[in-house]
Amino acid sequence: MSSDGRGDRLRGRADECAALRSLLSTVQSGSCQVLVLRGEAGVGKTALLDFLADSASGFRCIHVAGVESDMELAFAGLQQLCAPLLNHLDELPEPQREALNVAFGRGVGETPDRFLVGLAVLSLLAAAAEDQPVLCIVDDAQWLDQVSVQTLGFVGRRLLADPVALVFGVRNRPDVLSGLPELGLRGLSDGDARELLDSVVIGRIDERVRDRIIAETRGIPLALLEVPRNVSPAELASGFGNASTPSSAGLLEERYVRRIQSLPKDTQLLLLLAAAEPVGDAALFLRAAAELGIAVDALAPAEADGVIEFGPRMRFHHPLVRSAAYRAADLLDRRKIHHALAEATDPQSDPDRRAWHAAIAATGPDDAVADELDASADRAQSRGGIAAAAAFLERAAVLTADPARRGARALAAAVAKRDAAAPQAAHEMLAIAELGQLSELQRAQVVRLRAQIDFVRSRGGDTGAPRVGDTAPQLLAAAGRLEKLDDYSAPESYLEGISALMYAGRLGTPDALSAAAQAAQAMTLEHAEAPRPVDFLLQGIAERIAGGPPAGAGPLRVALDHMCAQATANDVGRWLVPAFPILQESAAHELWDESVVDRLSASVVRHTRETGALAALPRALVYRAGLHMLAGEFGTATTLIEEADSIGAATDHYAPVRYHRMLLAAWRGMTTDALAIIEAAAAHGVERGEGRLLGLTGYASAVLYNGLGRYEEACAAAHKACEYEDLGFYGWCLLELAEAAAHLSDQQTVASAVEQLERRAGASGTGWGLGVIATARALATDGDDAEDHYRDAVERLEGTRVVVQLARTKLCYGEWLRRGNRRVDARRQLGEAHEMFVTMGAQGFADRARRELVATGEKVRRQPVSNGSELTAQEAQIARLAGDGLTNQEIGAQLFISTHTVEWHLRKVFVKLGISSRRQLRTVSWAS
Repeated sequence: MSSDGRGDRLRGRADECAALRSLLSTVQSGSCQVLVLRGEAGVGKTALLDFLADSASGFRCIHVAGVESDMELAFAGLQQLCAPLLNHLDELPEPQREALNVAFGRGVGETPDRFLVGLAVLSLLAAAAEDQPVLCIVDDAQWLDQVSVQTLGFVGRRLLADPVALVFGVRNRPDVLSGLPELGLRGLSDGDARELLDSVVIGRIDERVRDRIIAETRGIPLALLEVPRNVSPAELASGFGNASTPSSAGLLEERYVRRIQSLPKDTQLLLLLAAAEPVGDAALFLRAAAELGIAVDALAPAEADGVIEFGPRMRFHHPLVRSAAYRAADLLDRRKIHHALAEATDPQSDPDRRAWHAAIAATGPDDAVADELDASADRAQSRGGIAAAAAFLERAAVLTADPARRGARALAAAVAKRDAAAPQAAHEMLAIAELGQLSELQRAQVVRLRAQIDFVRSRGGDTGAPRVGDTAPQLLAAAGRLEKLDDYSAPESYLEGISALMYAGRLGTPDALSAAAQAAQAMTLEHAEAPRPVDFLLQGIAERIAGGPPAGAGPLRVALDHMCAQATANDVGRWLVPAFPILQESAAHELWDESVVDRLSASVVRHTRETGALAALPRALVYRAGLHMLAGEFGTATTLIEEADSIGAATDHYAPVRYHRMLLAAWRGMTTDALAIIEAAAAHGVERGEGRLLGLTGYASAVLYNGLGRYEEACAAAHKACEYEDLGFYGWCLLELAEAAAHLSDQQTVASAVEQLERRAGASGTGWGLGVIATARALATDGDDAEDHYRDAVERLEGTRVVVQLARTKLCYGEWLRRGNRRVDARRQLGEAHEMFVTMGAQGFADRARRELVATGEKVRRQPVSNGSELTAQEAQIARLAGDGLTNQEIGAQLFISTHTVEWHLRKVFVKLGISSRRQLRTVSWAS
């Protein structure tokens, strides 16, 4: 047994130690490693992390630990981690450097987005790793502040080619750092547990007592190591007495509580002081102890008992001891301690911690402290610390005496809690706000905010969340109240209510959508002194729903043009909140104008990347992915969707991508995968009351089956999709129905579909819309006039970016020519369609075109579809940007990866493509 007991603490952990040694070896060879050690308190996470640090010869090691009482201070954990690396700060690009300075309170400026802060941390680690490998150890990560956890999760997912190890110790909290590589820790085996217990107990142990202790501790090493301190020799030797060995982390902590309560009173108070002071600042501890009038010598019994270590930094024997020291105290002592800490904290250098301690020390309403907390909330917001701002505002509301100010602060806290992805806490703050003296406007804002939170929860599939359509009445009620009080917010609330009803679709209340549109039509543009895009969008959507196609086209066009022009404005995020993307996409698709989708999505993605707008970027990426899917660029669309999912996983504030992922699977024609995704989406739609998802599963199924040549199934799926008019893709469903029915010689169904398409796409005046109508007319025509329609369709579609529809039209044209026995002409159209489908990666349609080519007498081997090149999706994206002339630093900033990772990818790109310079990338033809 080693002098510090570490040998005992690592007993039975040979496999885990080997895994950690392998991790270090991998990093030394130049690759990053990320690992989460997950297990309950006392299972040995800290011992393994200490072993890792001791084994990291040649590494720059940074070791921090989360502290429970510090959880509400934004970036506190991240600042501790980055502090030793700030000598590399000047090596970062200026936007990243400024973001980090503002986040850490080292400078002032506009609120940095957490995503930009994450990129800065990534760059900082990469810069430090240029000198030597870096090992970052974060123990008790479940007690880090929320924004630090999210940022480190993001960094962990983006590390790739830098010699950096990021290793976390986390209790059994599945919501913390989920999705990162894990090593789960459980109790020791019975054999190892017996050996460990025997090694720390002096004297005889009754076999039955030993077995009971091992069973009750479940092999938790810390619990076993503490047995001699908590079980008497008589109890161990004979089993008599009350040997209450804990069986959970909670009981383990209770044992520490009893141990601390046995110490002298002044010692307990100093331990409480050390526990409440989160960063272990010995100087602050001494000032606060003097404020209490307690000599620091009173800490000696705790040091002698191995509870705490006093030095330049205060260090508890174990995180559970810190927690126990705090919980062992009564409320009055806690308030006394926090008051002392508030008095001892410099109001100039650390005003936020001072305000926080003062708030905990308060015995009742205290407007002076509440005002300090309000100021702290403003500072937290300016640093991008939404969770911290929410905590400050929440406490400020509780301490505010005036009912009107208390209600306003509670409402502000609810908004901050919502933005911090804490919907339950936001609901609680709304309840407090409603108890205050709210104005009529504030009460309307409460109604709207509660419905917004429920809408986001319903879209995300939260357990216990209301069905999507159930949020619409509250949003519309808020809109009605705001109409008389706030012309700025009322149109947005109407659009949110309409959006919720559009998502509910066929599973919503009948006629609810048309009723909402009629109510919204009263919000005419005259109500706004300077009409905004949202005003035009509301007018256009309401007219389209109430009047049917092609009503509303004029204001919809104005709205989208204005949005394109204003996409670089500071409030671009307003057009990408959860309720609005469906309206934007639907409006553009109802106009059959992919150029609007192209302009708007490109502008928004560019702006959100440049500013690091974390909340808006995932939705912007998915919006852009839709354009690439229409263009047949499936590889790029997949890359964007995966990036959106990655960002969402890092922030825990984003619904998974369902719509576009399902459509991509259908277009690719990989039957098993596509059907699994479609079935899962349909089940989710039924469960959450999201009828729009059912409409889209019908459309996706029709695309899949038309590609496979299974026309009866395609026709049935399209019929099902067409049972309800889902704005934005209902016209697409009609086209699938027309094509499937034409192959089944069901001309009545074809004619009906074409008639409905005429009223929609026919009035668009765009190349896409008119090309679709020409294709549909060709399908409905028996005679030679069909060829004129096909030629017209091809000509119009060739002037658009809607490559998937152009390829589909060429396929149908070629099939019509083959049936007319015009084999040479058929081969040309079918050959071009086949090549397009193979290039874009549409396996089902490629096989259908190949079969038709074979029927013309052409010898065509079945080709594997392409993903655009032999490059991975991210390699292709990086190669494109490099070919466009961007530097590695610029590419890293756009894709939120380190410069070293860009270089690593480009080396692989050059090898795969057989080129040697960036200039040669400009000659590569990108299919995806």
